[in-house]
Amino acid sequence: MRDGTDTRLRIERAALELFVEKGVAATTIRDIAQAAKVAEGALYRHYASKDELVWGLFSTHYVALAATLDALQRGAQGGKAKIAAMLEGCCRLFESDRTLFTFLLLVQHGQLGRLTPEMKTPVNLFRDVVAAAMQKGEIAAGDPELVTAMLLGLLLQSATFIIYGRIRRPLDALAPGIVEAALAVLDAGRG
Repeated sequence: MRDGTDTRLRIERAALELFVEKGVAATTIRDIAQAAKVAEGALYRHYASKDELVWGLFSTHYVALAATLDALQRGAQGGKAKIAAMLEGCCRLFESDRTLFTFLLLVQHGQLGRLTPEMKTPVNLFRDVVAAAMQKGEIAAGDPELVTAMLLGLLLQSATFIIYGRIRRPLDALAPGIVEAALAVLDAGRG
């Protein structure tokens, strides 16, 4: 008996592509089943509803992104280097799977409230690295939440502009400028 992994992966990839292309609300279970080349019943054997599919995709990949970024920051020395490594990593990840990154970015507002406190997230990881760097005196003291918001704003707004065609260069090509701006944010208030 097959375990259904291939079918599940086809369903998930088709759903990601449709959610990005059409939006979650405009994508039907029938659309996903047709794109994945499976019967609707097969889709329901893996996911009870479209909402469960969206949540499963979001939570799995959002937590995996945090784990990837955590590994990157652990390989860097010092707060600024850790933050730069995570920002650069996000830029590379955006370009390596733009559909997935776009999905995470576009559906986050409907899904973030479902995260549990024990789930490791990219936002919490950035905040924790910022707070630790502030505590060690590696960056200017301040509000870690606000600094995290500013850092992620540099990254995510740039990605959003690419998604909507306002910026036509790859995000990984913009990484040096994003990191430079981030370092300026981190140094703000030091003078």
